[in-house]
Amino acid sequence: MTQTTPPAAPPAAVTTAVPGRRFDAVPLVLVPLLALVALPLVGSINSWITLTVAGLAMGMMIFVIASGLTLIFGLMDVLNFGHGAFIAVGAYVALSALGPLAGWIQTDALGWNLAALLVAALAAMAVTGVLGLAFERVIVRPVYGQHLKQILITMGGLIVAEQLIRVVWGADQKPMPLPAGLRGAVLFGDIAVEKFRLLAVVVGLSVLGAMLLVLNRTRLGLLIRAGVENGEMVEALGYRIRRLFVAVFVAGSALAGLGGTLWALYRETLTADIGAEVMVLVFIVIIIGGLGSVGGCFIGALLVALTANYTGYLAPKFALVSNIVLMVAVLMVRPNGLWPVAKR
Repeated sequence: MTQTTPPAAPPAAVTTAVPGRRFDAVPLVLVPLLALVALPLVGSINSWITLTVAGLAMGMMIFVIASGLTLIFGLMDVLNFGHGAFIAVGAYVALSALGPLAGWIQTDALGWNLAALLVAALAAMAVTGVLGLAFERVIVRPVYGQHLKQILITMGGLIVAEQLIRVVWGADQKPMPLPAGLRGAVLFGDIAVEKFRLLAVVVGLSVLGAMLLVLNRTRLGLLIRAGVENGEMVEALGYRIRRLFVAVFVAGSALAGLGGTLWALYRETLTADIGAEVMVLVFIVIIIGGLGSVGGCFIGALLVALTANYTGYLAPKFALVSNIVLMVAVLMVRPNGLWPVAKR
């Protein structure tokens, strides 16, 4: 009697887990580490706290200016050297908006002061957003993918914008004093912290929170992050990435206007080349942080500002090159920046 062998059971399906992306926590340690290293060098705890708070406030303002540009770099691959024009125009629009609100800014009532600054900031963001839309359509769109032409034409746009500012608002230096309620400092024991610096910290954290919320919790943010990493795939899925480009450019320009308003109030003076002056710091920040990375831009801005403050106090002659040294040190360890997103 022939005995038949039962058929072998089909092999079990082999499942392979998709490896998760490990979170890199090293950049988060750099800011407190820098502050701790500076503490024994500064010596006085009161001076160290004052320098640290001032550096954080300055870093928040630089972050607001640079955050839009890092998205433009990462998503659109556009070297927009004309970003400084939006900073300057935003500051001048804010100055013009504060003119009719002189009563609001001269009173000691903090509520009226903040309302005046809110109106000025919204006006600056609206005008620079519209200007960014026109800038993208007329100047940037014909040179997509051509980096050398982008540098030349956007730099030319910055020069033209500065000259137009001189025509409209004049070439002389203009005062932009703080509202009465934001002058002076708040005392925490023996430590004095300027009121406007505290406001700058609040605004910077609010912008960071809003950007992270939009990028990580909304469909628009999902498309932006996907476009930063692989724009061709997003286009292949049927999404109009060109419209996404325009929206990001307008948002980045509006943030530059907001940052320009804060920076002008921080300096309390205003000139047509205010945007060009701060652009060096902005480019250092986005290079340190990694192109397309909002979190990296935030960490980079804090590192740049704290480094400038500490070295300005300890070695004033070295302060001018301290941020260049910082950028070189970061790129030697991480050539793509702290939190790189766009691999270009």
